Amino acid sequence: MRLPLPALLALTTAAFITVLTEALPAGVLPALGADLGVVESAAGQTVTVYAIGTAVAAIPLSAATAGWRRKRLLLTGITGFAVANTVTAVSADYLLTMAARFVAGLAAGVVWALLAGYARRLAPEGLPGKAIAVVMAGIPLALSLGVPAGTFLGGVLGWRVTFTVMSVLAVVLLGWIAVAVPDFAGSPGGGRLPVRRTLAVPGVAPVLVVTLVFVLAHTILYTYLATFLERAGLGAEVGLVLLIFGVASMVSIWVVGAWIDRGLRALTIAGTVLVGAAAGVLGVFAGSPALVYLAAAVWGLGWGGVPTLLQTAAGQAGGEAADTAQAVLVTLWNAAMAGGGMAGGLLLDHFGAGAFPWAALVLLVPVLAVVLGAREHGFAGHARYGRT
Repeated sequence: MRLPLPALLALTTAAFITVLTEALPAGVLPALGADLGVVESAAGQTVTVYAIGTAVAAIPLSAATAGWRRKRLLLTGITGFAVANTVTAVSADYLLTMAARFVAGLAAGVVWALLAGYARRLAPEGLPGKAIAVVMAGIPLALSLGVPAGTFLGGVLGWRVTFTVMSVLAVVLLGWIAVAVPDFAGSPGGGRLPVRRTLAVPGVAPVLVVTLVFVLAHTILYTYLATFLERAGLGAEVGLVLLIFGVASMVSIWVVGAWIDRGLRALTIAGTVLVGAAAGVLGVFAGSPALVYLAAAVWGLGWGGVPTLLQTAAGQAGGEAADTAQAVLVTLWNAAMAGGGMAGGLLLDHFGAGAFPWAALVLLVPVLAVVLGAREHGFAGHARYGRT
């Protein structure tokens, strides 16, 4: 059976918009901070406040909207992006910009909690992993194409133009979803999410711990990548480094999509090791353009498939509580992004940009330990899927 690609690609675009809206400040951070009259560490908190909005929204909004028709909820979330990015594009006030970013984070909390479950429901029997991989391809696409393009466009026409383009893209996506994406019913009668019971399911806790710490490590380095490269004398290379990272991420998600049903555990271990190796290279050889490019490629190869791996692992471990496990994962993912933005700002102010790769490397040690220990539940060798 074939995957319903028009519908899945609309969800891929929703993931693309979600990630690009979140990550775009990383590519225009110096200009954004200067235009809003704040230092770079304060400008970096535009990523943090977005992540906070997503983290606080995922579980309570998922519970509050559990009875909504799925298409209606998805359209509401994308509309939130259109409005928030428009306000960001025209705002000249730091506090207003932060408020708009928080609203965008709320929209992301709604959308992220929908995507994996929507993909599973759209997929033919036996292909949920590949369907999720198609949707999650929006993440490396945003990083490989969206952020470099936004960085370039911001350099030529100003960062505000990039957010305006994001708003236009969201409006186009609204029409695409309305035409191409089937609707599904919500949960009968809504209901509260049984979070405590879900956390007690064997394997769920290890997946969530890995999510929290892995994303924290990645975010510390990625959010301040432009600043890190500038301090290393490679400020002009930000766009190229992001492009290399993103292209490698696309390769990673292709490999994960092809092998996830047979090698979830091995792929997760490999991803952790590759990201750690890249962080080590950046820490030691930050002044060498060739080795920085190599590190970006290795980083992308390790990271690109991680969202698919973790969402699949959460669905697999959660079983009947898979949707709740996904909502908790989204919350922790974005709590980690918020924590990474704040921790990165503190590291920058107190230790300098050179501390970023070492902080990431230290955090990846317990990630690897948990994955290795969760052999039976959480990160088993083969993906298994609970009911959708």
